[in-house]
Amino acid sequence: MRRSSSLLTRIAGAAAGLALAAAAVFTVAMPAQAATLTQVTGFGSNPGNLSMYAYRPDGLPASAPAVVLLHGCTQNASGYFANSGWQKYADQWKFALIVPQQSSANQSLSCFNWFTEGDINRGQGEALSIKQMVDYAKSNYGLDGNRIYVSGLSAGGAMTSVMLATYPDVFAAGSVIAGLPYRCSPPASTSTCQYSGVDKTPAAWGDLVRNAYSGYTGRRPRVSIWHGTSDTTVVPMNATESRDQWTNVLGVSQTPTSTASLPAGTSLEVYGSDAVRLYRVSGMGHGTPVDPGSAADQCGTATSYFLDTICSTYRDALFFGLNGGVTPTPTATASPTPTAAPVCVTASNYAHVTAGRAYQSGGYAYALGSNQKMGLYNTFNTSTLKQTGPSYWVIGC
Repeated sequence: MRRSSSLLTRIAGAAAGLALAAAAVFTVAMPAQAATLTQVTGFGSNPGNLSMYAYRPDGLPASAPAVVLLHGCTQNASGYFANSGWQKYADQWKFALIVPQQSSANQSLSCFNWFTEGDINRGQGEALSIKQMVDYAKSNYGLDGNRIYVSGLSAGGAMTSVMLATYPDVFAAGSVIAGLPYRCSPPASTSTCQYSGVDKTPAAWGDLVRNAYSGYTGRRPRVSIWHGTSDTTVVPMNATESRDQWTNVLGVSQTPTSTASLPAGTSLEVYGSDAVRLYRVSGMGHGTPVDPGSAADQCGTATSYFLDTICSTYRDALFFGLNGGVTPTPTATASPTPTAAPVCVTASNYAHVTAGRAYQSGGYAYALGSNQKMGLYNTFNTSTLKQTGPSYWVIGC
């Protein structure tokens, strides 16, 4: 029997409706696609010819903060993202990650050009490219422009200093890991900066930062500094000089207001009202401190240039206030005020180094902890050192 055209139309419509409903149920049942590190193009004029990658965790709220991550030489964006531990806390506390990537076409070892005049000035080169990535992310991801942070290792640490100096209006805080002060090179050579260090007064270092954005009177970013005491690629003196630079810029004393002992032989010095932190990891070489594991304060993967000591990412995330916007005080117990007479030792610089009270770099001896220059590393030069804290010695008694 032939069905009427109107009946066929009703049946076809019902079938289509069922198909759409089934498709809707199927779509709802499909799991949401997990967030991944994704390359972003068209973020600006990109005068530094860098690549941009971004990570937005599932459920990223409006007005979320963000951290810019700057990898070291021979590294790339995906490797630093995967091994540093930042993804764990981005997922947990809901903030975005912006991960610039250098190429061997720009620099043979894929180092950010922290030593090239055209890349370390405001409004130029690689510094501007990184700033354009931040601008793009703020506009397209709905980020809170008052809560943008930057962290980097080695050349990326030196480039972190560049970004903090040239764009203090963009970054609220930063973390310099095994890095160098802003404008150590130029004028000094990169090898001098890395392997010997450059000694300047705090005011001289501070002037270099202030001149990076002449006339700027706004807030300055807080700074965290990490360095291994056995780093021979970027000598520990750079940590002290970075400390001098940023304490001067922020107008606080170079004498710590408190000290603390942390896991893995790590000492923490806090300057001012938590304006600058200096972490020294005893015996650690050149790399980002990580601590693989599932505990709240553990993170990262131990591999080349990611060294199994302490999770620096966790402590930097707290320093930045990413755990709900509140920066807690350091959890470790502060070193007690000594009641006995301080330990003082007079010996040759060679003997101090041998005993672990000092270290040598470029033919000179430096007091462990304070990194004060003691003179030539030999058996003829004699110094008196006073211990003022765990693995912390100063000249004189």
